[in-house]
Amino acid sequence: MKLSVQIVFPAILGVGLAIAGFSTEGMAQAITIQPGKMPELRVAYATPQDIAEGKRVAATLCVKCHGLNGISNAKGVPHIAGQRPVYLHQELKVYQTGARGVNAMSETVKYMNDDALMKVAAYYASLEPAEPSVPSGKAAPVKPDPLAAGRGAAAGCSGCHGDTGVSKTPGMPSLVGLDPKYFIAASNAYKGGQRKHDMMKTLISGLSDADLANVALFYALQKPAKAQTPAPGNVAAGKTAAAGCVGCHGENGVSGNPSTPSLAGQDAQYFIVAMRAYKDGSRNEASMKGVAASLDDPVIKNMAAYYASQQPQRPSVAKPMTVAEWAQRCDRCHGVNGNSTDPRSPALAAQRVDYLEKVLHAYKKGARKSKEMAVMSEGLDDALVDGLALHYARQKARGAVYVILPPAAK
Repeated sequence: MKLSVQIVFPAILGVGLAIAGFSTEGMAQAITIQPGKMPELRVAYATPQDIAEGKRVAATLCVKCHGLNGISNAKGVPHIAGQRPVYLHQELKVYQTGARGVNAMSETVKYMNDDALMKVAAYYASLEPAEPSVPSGKAAPVKPDPLAAGRGAAAGCSGCHGDTGVSKTPGMPSLVGLDPKYFIAASNAYKGGQRKHDMMKTLISGLSDADLANVALFYALQKPAKAQTPAPGNVAAGKTAAAGCVGCHGENGVSGNPSTPSLAGQDAQYFIVAMRAYKDGSRNEASMKGVAASLDDPVIKNMAAYYASQQPQRPSVAKPMTVAEWAQRCDRCHGVNGNSTDPRSPALAAQRVDYLEKVLHAYKKGARKSKEMAVMSEGLDDALVDGLALHYARQKARGAVYVILPPAAK
């Protein structure tokens, strides 16, 4: 039968605990778990005798690392008191298969039978969880908001490029709608002298790589709008002339390539000046020189009018999330404040900081396998990992009892 449970807080010792693979017919039914796969969950009842037998197993095999009370004093070793029993049993079986490599855990559980694994999981699940704690001197990393930092660094650009990167000055390019990769490459070209513009070179030379990345992000996330500048020229003729540009710059001037600029909504005069620079070689770009050389000024003017008339689009760039926003995502599986209500998902509340950091880094590097966690951890940098570990270590842990629900009325 499939598991149907209601989760009740706080934990009550000796009440029915749902364990992966347990059978209502007894505690000793053997199961096999393939890495990354879960068997159907069935219901078993962990009696006081089962808990006592699980305690004896723990006293023999687990106490050195996890303590008899399930509260770890060893660096990188998790607290397991009050952990969800299904998850504990599932993880013990994964270690037993060797999917986590040869280590102290795999060697410890290698020869344990399923009855022992189930009972020790039930024992530790029945214990009072750890209290919130953070090592002394361990403070949340101070990580400035890149969007706010980008806004601050871009303040000096607003006189020419507009407050949000929408140009109001003919000859000055709009900066909205540009992918950060292109923005940074173009800025570095001014910095290195490949693009000739003394004022731009001086301004950008004062920005670090981190500053440039933040400014690029700031402009990429602004609401796209056309440049508020005149665009004389024949739009229809410009559209016809621009047909050959679609392959690189996209339909209607909205690029799908991070390395190629979008042209939609761009200031017309800037477009004309840039094309002339490609044409005379003052902008050294092989792919553009040949194209520009074949165009005369009236055609370039029409193309400028066409692109200026198109609506720019925001590039596919995600807004960076704070630790609190990341925690909200994590809570979807691990429960509010890390108190999991899913039998298969571990509780994170009050867990050791160093263990959480170690595991998150392992998922990021692929050393620990989980398709879901690999996706979730992909956008985490070191500061976010540290912040999430501290967030969950400070939460109050609550044990859970899984109570069988009556069948739904038909």
